Amino acid sequence: MTEVQNSSRRRITIAIMALGGQGGGVLADWIIALATRENYIAQGTSVPGVAQRTGATVYYIELFPKSDWPPVLALSPMPGDVDILIAAELMEAGRAILRGFVDRGRTTLIASTHRIYAISEKSAMGNGIANGEHVLGAAAARARKFIGFDMDEAADRAGTMISPVLFGALAVSGALPFERASFEAAIRDSGIAVEANLKGFAAGLAGESGIAPSPPPSLPAPTTPTGRRLHARVLAELPEPAHAFAIEGVRRLLDYQDAAYADLYLDRLGAIAAADSDIRTLTSEAARHLALWMSYEDTIRIADLKTRAARVARVRDEIRALPDQVVTVTEFMHPRLQEICDTMPAWAGRRIRDSKALCALLSPLFRKGRHVASTRLGWFLLLRLIAGLRPWRRGTLRFQEEQARIEAWLARVLDAAKSDRAVALELVLSQGLIKGYGETFARGLRNFDRILAAHRQLQIRPDCPALLRELREAALKDEEGHALSGALARLGLAADAA
Repeated sequence: MTEVQNSSRRRITIAIMALGGQGGGVLADWIIALATRENYIAQGTSVPGVAQRTGATVYYIELFPKSDWPPVLALSPMPGDVDILIAAELMEAGRAILRGFVDRGRTTLIASTHRIYAISEKSAMGNGIANGEHVLGAAAARARKFIGFDMDEAADRAGTMISPVLFGALAVSGALPFERASFEAAIRDSGIAVEANLKGFAAGLAGESGIAPSPPPSLPAPTTPTGRRLHARVLAELPEPAHAFAIEGVRRLLDYQDAAYADLYLDRLGAIAAADSDIRTLTSEAARHLALWMSYEDTIRIADLKTRAARVARVRDEIRALPDQVVTVTEFMHPRLQEICDTMPAWAGRRIRDSKALCALLSPLFRKGRHVASTRLGWFLLLRLIAGLRPWRRGTLRFQEEQARIEAWLARVLDAAKSDRAVALELVLSQGLIKGYGETFARGLRNFDRILAAHRQLQIRPDCPALLRELREAALKDEEGHALSGALARLGLAADAA
């Protein structure tokens, strides 16, 4: 019994948490091959995660020195019984900590500090991005040793997957009693993209220097005469705290429409800056939210983004497609009749939208979504034709209606700024409810309108800023606006606040 217990203490337990496409299975195979070369008994299992980035696959490996006593190996990791935890993304490291897999007295934690956002983060009404700093702090505090840096970036530089970078970080961690040459031999023996994986492995070895600091932000330099002119306007007309957002806003609107539209953006922002002598936050936030609203997503924008050469190149890069491989991209598109009307000349779109007979006749044609192979010639040309409508966007129904909404919102902000800049700031921040397209846009706009209607009744109250903030935060809690309805009711306001 004593010998069995001593042998048990010599085993090494390893858990790998990786998303689909990150090479977690290959990494597990390398570790098993490495241990086998070093005269260890090795067993690996895996539990697949859920699709659509709501869970990682957990690979579990147990290593046991060969001896006269055949070991009994487990099939899954247990809290407090993991020697090495490897996470291919920061939040997976956080989940491992929450599950008790990381022990202060035992576990070496190796994690990439980059983020791949979960569906819940992307679909949140507001900023749903989890706080990575909390995870980094917990990793440093909970693990016996923590190795963390942006391994995804290192993999990109090496032109490989993240798995060999993780393998390199494991080698340099000292958590396994094997020499570097044995790690490299495991890669060579696998026969899988050997040169690229060895390069990624070397990047993992070099990256073990702790958590890489983020580079200080810097303003992008303009590269065209138009860009230089608009850049000069930003620096001359706006307060310094707003420069970064305003320059990004100019870039976005040049890409979205044209120079005249970017000038309109700066004209509007200049009016806010003139009323912002005390609280510079107002101009800075207005620079961000105004740019987002003015570059609203319509069918023209979506068709443009989906057919850009840069997007095709990014997709090929993400899936590591070889130069001679054919890649097909299938999109799911569901334009409603409303979006079709929005893209028409204003007079035509309004006539169809406001006609019950025409809506009843045409709506069935747009009730179902379609799977569109945007890389096929026919669909690609159709999407490029729609994207080519950009010069005529100003004449569309959607453009005219959005500009009217923006002007009304800015007028409300400027009026509020005369007496209470805190109220003006809340009105600016409320624009964050408007996002996306289709039904998502409609729901956000409805909640935004309800808050503006509530402002009319609350503006005489001294606690108006706090109440508007409460309503905005309630609106961000659910898509349907139930929490907002409850908040309005508690304030004695109509639930629809129309």
